[in-house]
Amino acid sequence: MRTPIRLALIRQRYTAFGGAERFVARAVEALRDQGAELTVVTRRWDDQSGTPALVCNPFYVGSLWRDLGFARCVCERLRHQAFDLVQSHERIGCCDVYRAGDGVHREWLRQRRRTLGPVRRLAIALNPYHRYTLAAERALFGSPRLKAVICNSRMVRDEIMQDFGLPQSRLHVIYSGVDTAQFHPGLRGAHRQSVRAQYGIPPDAPLFLFVGSGFERKGVPALLSAMRAMPKAAHLLIVGRDKKLGSLQREGQKVAAGRVHFTGPQPDPKPFYGAADAFVLPTLYDPFPNVALEAMAAGLPVVTSHKSGAAELVKEGENGFVCDALDHERLVAAMRCLCATDAARRMGEAARRAVEPLTLDAMGEKLVALYGELLAASPL
Repeated sequence: MRTPIRLALIRQRYTAFGGAERFVARAVEALRDQGAELTVVTRRWDDQSGTPALVCNPFYVGSLWRDLGFARCVCERLRHQAFDLVQSHERIGCCDVYRAGDGVHREWLRQRRRTLGPVRRLAIALNPYHRYTLAAERALFGSPRLKAVICNSRMVRDEIMQDFGLPQSRLHVIYSGVDTAQFHPGLRGAHRQSVRAQYGIPPDAPLFLFVGSGFERKGVPALLSAMRAMPKAAHLLIVGRDKKLGSLQREGQKVAAGRVHFTGPQPDPKPFYGAADAFVLPTLYDPFPNVALEAMAAGLPVVTSHKSGAAELVKEGENGFVCDALDHERLVAAMRCLCATDAARRMGEAARRAVEPLTLDAMGEKLVALYGELLAASPL
């Protein structure tokens, strides 16, 4: 194996609020600590760590032109670069390793159709962007260059095997890492009082937390509906951004006036983990939400859905609960159980123990070990 490994990481965009992009930033740090030489291939890279970036930012109008133009630009630029391995976090065929951090687009559309009527289902089927993405996904998984796929959950691994027929030997489950020193139960003592005072939440009120952007996909409407059935003392904090923020805020006031609080996007979610008693993410589809890892590391029990990769870390009734994203009664029952603060605290301690092995160093070691195997099998 060459030392150090020269690795290119492809991710189209970076934002401090995006879970997938934050994973790339963490991966860069972890891999650099393992001695890899990294270059990020992106439209824009705001990271301040000094990691070199290969900027590929062609003009575009609309999401289809955006993704297609970026893919063509990247493949052309990489033809003139020397890397041991190219790892893509986008559905781009000119890569040796693909990290399926966004899951399987085909499966996401299946889950989304469950919530739509016939007209909107037809619109999805005819949508040019979805047609392009499905085609890019098929081309990627059929590429002869593709040596390995990094799956961030067993759920994603199984979906790829089922839909595209890749052998399990090429699918490697490597969970995301979490900074257990930054996200820890001590956040409760540091932030609980101040955050609650800021939003007018009583010190002893059961407080549920949601963190994420893309509210429809991640279950905010279901969560607001569940708040109707919560005890009058319970509050909900929603951290993130969405195009329909205004209408959801109005809905929150209808279902639980004064008890649903929208904070907007926050560059640092740690104070909110410290303020909460439980984390809720009834997502329609999420390959492996980093926010669930952070919440568990901060000592919060997690309620999530069967189509969330984080469900693989949840032991029912021990450190959280898992339900179907559309099972209103089950979601309500889980949240009502966590309104008992003693139960929430006990499950939160178990949640912390469950994620303690999933450190950034552990993730970096597994990634570098995989790269070494690939290079040994196909020496350059």
